[in-house]
Amino acid sequence: MKPKKEDFVKTDLLFTPASSAQTELLTVFAVDNSTSKEKDAKPEVSLLTSDEAVKKAAGYVLSSGEFRAEANETLLLHAPEGLAATRLLIIGLGKAAKADIHAIRRAAGAAVRFAKPRGLRSLAILAPEGNFDPAQSTRAITEGAILADFDSDTYRTDRKDRSIELLAILVPAANDKSSAEAGHREGVIIAEAQNFARTLINEPGNRMTPTILGQRAAEMAAEYGLKSEVYSTDKLRELKMGAFLVVAQGSEEPPALIVLTYEPPETTSVAPVIGLVGKGITFDTGGISIKPADNMEKMKYDMAGGAAMIGAMRAIAQLKPAVKVVAIVCAAENMPSGKAVKPGDIAFAMSGKSIEVLNTDAEGRMVLADGLHYARELGATRLIDAATLTGAVAIALGQINAGVFANDEDAYQHFTTALGISGEKFWRLPVEDEYREQIRSSIADIQNTGLTRYGGAINAAMFLKEFVADTPWLHLDIAGLAWQDAEKPWLAKGPTGVAVRSIIEWVRSYS
Repeated sequence: MKPKKEDFVKTDLLFTPASSAQTELLTVFAVDNSTSKEKDAKPEVSLLTSDEAVKKAAGYVLSSGEFRAEANETLLLHAPEGLAATRLLIIGLGKAAKADIHAIRRAAGAAVRFAKPRGLRSLAILAPEGNFDPAQSTRAITEGAILADFDSDTYRTDRKDRSIELLAILVPAANDKSSAEAGHREGVIIAEAQNFARTLINEPGNRMTPTILGQRAAEMAAEYGLKSEVYSTDKLRELKMGAFLVVAQGSEEPPALIVLTYEPPETTSVAPVIGLVGKGITFDTGGISIKPADNMEKMKYDMAGGAAMIGAMRAIAQLKPAVKVVAIVCAAENMPSGKAVKPGDIAFAMSGKSIEVLNTDAEGRMVLADGLHYARELGATRLIDAATLTGAVAIALGQINAGVFANDEDAYQHFTTALGISGEKFWRLPVEDEYREQIRSSIADIQNTGLTRYGGAINAAMFLKEFVADTPWLHLDIAGLAWQDAEKPWLAKGPTGVAVRSIIEWVRSYS
C-alpha cells in the first residue's frame, strides 16, 4: 500500500454567500473582544464575517456567554435558521489582538478534525473578514484543512475512509479573487508536500528501507520535474564517505545517497545555491550502543529530517523560486551485527577529518557530516540540515519548540522571516567556539559525543559545524517535534512533518 497524491483532501474556492452554501458543516471563526480581566466576566464574542444570516443564526448563543471563543474552542449548532447548511460550527481564535494567520491555520484544522469522527464528509469554511489578507487567509485555511485530514492508521484492516470528500473555502465576494486563488494554490502545494513527508515518516522500517526511500524520492522527482540521482555503497566508497559508511555497515540493507536538484527557470549570477541536507535513518536500533526496547518501534521516524527535505523539494519544484536548490538525503539503517561499527572505532569522513566513535547511537551526525560536505562539493553556498538528532533538544525545549543553530546571522534572519510565514516554532541555541572542547578526541580530530552529558544538542551541532567550514549554515534539531503521541485539536497523532514549511519559506526568501 503506497500513499498517493490523490489521497490528500481536495479543496475548492467559492466566491458565494455563506448563507447559501449547501454543506453538512459550515464553519465560521470567532474572536473574543473582551477587555475585562475578571474571571467570570461575560465574554464579548464576535464572528469574523459580515454575512448577516450567519450572525443572526449564531446571535442568541453568542449573546448567552456560554461560548468564550478561546483558541480552537468549538460550538455546534444544528439546523441553523436562515442558512442552507445543515450545521453551523463556530471555532474560536482566542483574543482578538492575538488572532493571527497561524491561529486561523490551526482553527481550520480543528474544523476538519471535528468533522471526521462525526462522519461528516462535506465541509465549508468561511474565510475571515477584517484585517486579514485574502491570500494569507485562504492559504492558511487550505494548509490547516489538508494537514488535518491526514491520519496515520494506514495498515489497519478495519480502517474506514474518514477523509473529507468536499471541502469548500468560502471567500467574501469583496475580496481580491486573484489573491485568494494564489493563496489557495500555495496552500495546496505546501500542505500536500508536508503530508507527503508524513506518509514517508509513517512507514514502518520493513516498508521504508533506504532503497525504498530512494525509489520514492526518485518517483516524486520524475513527477515534478526534478533531477534525481540515487547512489549506494560503491558511490559512497568512491566519494570516501567513511562517516556515512560506518553507520550503514551493520545492516543487511544497503545505504542510499539521495540527491535531488532543482534548476530555476531564471536566476542571476549572484544568486546563492541552496543545499538541503537531511538525516535519513530509516530505522535506528542504536547499533552496538543499543537503545532500550521501550519505544524503539518509533525509531522508524528517525528519517524525518530526510523526509522533510524530500517534501520541501516537492513543493519547491512547483513554486519555482529563482534559486538553485540541491537536496541530499543520507539514508541508512543503524543496526547491531558482527559487521557493525564498535565504540572506540575510528572513521574518516569525506572531508578527511578523523572521528572517534564513542557511541554508535550518535549516528545521525555521522551521516550528516558527509552529507554537508558533499553539498558544498556540489556548489551549495547556503546550507540547512534537518534531523531528529538528539533527545537532549527535547529535554531542553520540551515539545513546543524545535532547536535551531546558526553560524551566520544573515542566514538566521532569513530563517526568522520564514518562521513568520510558516508558523512553526524554533528556538535558537548556541554554537560558540568554547563548546568545541566537548567534542575534542584524544586519538582523533573529534569524537561523536560530548565529554559529558551536558549540552547534548549543542555538542551534536558543534560536531556538524566541523563540516561546513565558513559556509552559512543552519541546523534544525527536530527530535522533539517530529512525532506526537497525542492528537491535537488541529492535527492527528503520529508524524508531523515539522520543518517542511519553514524550509520551503527559507529557500524562497533567497529567491
